Amino acid sequence: MTDLQITLFGAGGVFIVGVFSYNKWQEYKAKKSVERAFSTDHDDVLMREGDAPVADAQEPVLRQEPRFDAAPAVKAEPSFGAPPAAPVSDAPVHAEPSLGDIPAETVAAPAAEPVQEVSAASEQATSLVDPLIDCLLPLSLEAPVRGDKILPVLQTLRLVGNKPVHFIGLHVNGDWEPITHGGVYTKMQGGVQLASRSTALNELEYSELVTRLRGVADEIGAEPEVPDMMEVMAEARNLHRFVAGHDAQLGVNLHTNGAPWAISTLLFALEKQGFDVRPDGRFVMPDGDGSYLFSLSTNVTLAEETTSRLTLLLDVPCVAPARDGFGAMVACAKALVGRLDATIVDDYNQALSDAALAEIAGQVQEFYQEMDAADIAAGSTRALRLFS
Repeated sequence: MTDLQITLFGAGGVFIVGVFSYNKWQEYKAKKSVERAFSTDHDDVLMREGDAPVADAQEPVLRQEPRFDAAPAVKAEPSFGAPPAAPVSDAPVHAEPSLGDIPAETVAAPAAEPVQEVSAASEQATSLVDPLIDCLLPLSLEAPVRGDKILPVLQTLRLVGNKPVHFIGLHVNGDWEPITHGGVYTKMQGGVQLASRSTALNELEYSELVTRLRGVADEIGAEPEVPDMMEVMAEARNLHRFVAGHDAQLGVNLHTNGAPWAISTLLFALEKQGFDVRPDGRFVMPDGDGSYLFSLSTNVTLAEETTSRLTLLLDVPCVAPARDGFGAMVACAKALVGRLDATIVDDYNQALSDAALAEIAGQVQEFYQEMDAADIAAGSTRALRLFS
C-alpha cells in the first residue's frame, strides 16, 4: 500500500467521523428546540367552568405572572366568584433619617420621578401584551437588535383572524416598551389576544400564528417559545365565556305621545341636547375624552322622514363606572321627554317608572362589581380590547 493510499484512507475516515458528529449535533439541537416548544406550562386565565360564578370553586392557584419591570410579583389568578387576592408588597422597611444627619441638598432632592417613569413604561407595555387576555409568546434574541431593523418584519404579523398580535421589547435601559425606531432591545415578548367579542382564538388561527411567528423569528434572529395548543385553546374558551356572559347593552326607549317626529326636527333637538353625529349616521353623546357614553338610534333608515320611537343604548362594559353612563343616559332621556313630548318605555312599550330605572341602576352596579372581581374593569384598556 502506497503512502498516497494511506493518506486517502485517513482523510476519508476523518470526513466520515466529521459527518457523523455533525448529524449528532443537529439531532441534539432539534431535540432541545422541540423540548422548549412543548414544555411551557400555561395555566388557565379564567377560573370558571360555566357561565355563572361557582361558589364552591377550588382555591385559586398562585402563579408567577410576567411583569415588565425589575421585580416580579406573585399574583392570584382571578376568579369570577370572588375578588382577586391583594398583591403582596416586598418593599423593605427602613428608618427615616434625621435631618441633622444629612445635608440639606440631599433632603430637597426629589427621588420619586425615576420610579414613576419605570411604572409608566411597564403599564404601557402591559396594555399591549397583557398576561390576562393574551397568549404570551417569549422570543429569545441571539443578540441585541434595533427597533428600526425589526419593525418592518413585525408589521407583517399584526392579526391572526380577527385577533390582534402585539410585540414589546426589553430596552437596554431595563424597561419593557413597545418596539420603536431608535430603540435597542435585548429580549422580546409577543402576545395574541385570546378572545374578542365575537369569537375565541381557535386551532386554525393558532396554527397560522405559530407558522408565521417562526418565520418572523427566523428573520430577526430570535427563538420563539410556543405554548401548548390545547392549553391555549382552553384559556381562550374560558375567556370568551366570560366575554359572552358580560356582553351587556342596556337601552331605554322614547315613544312619542302624539304624531311621529320629523327627522329634520329631531336633528335640531338632538344637537341641542349635546349629541354628535358620526359619519356613519349614528348619534352619540361624547364623554369629553374623545369617546362617547351612549348612542341613540332613530330606528328607521336614512330614507325615512319620520319616526315615532328613539332608542338610547349604553354599551355597559365599555364605559367606566365613574362616568355613570346609565345615570347620564336616563337623565338625557328625561330631558328629551320634555323637549319632544315623549314617554320612557321598555322594549315592550311599557312605561318605565323611576323605581324601575333605579332597580336597573342597581343591577348595573352589580355588573361592574363582577367585572372588577375578574380584574377586567369596565371601561379599562382590557375591557375595551375585549369588547371592541
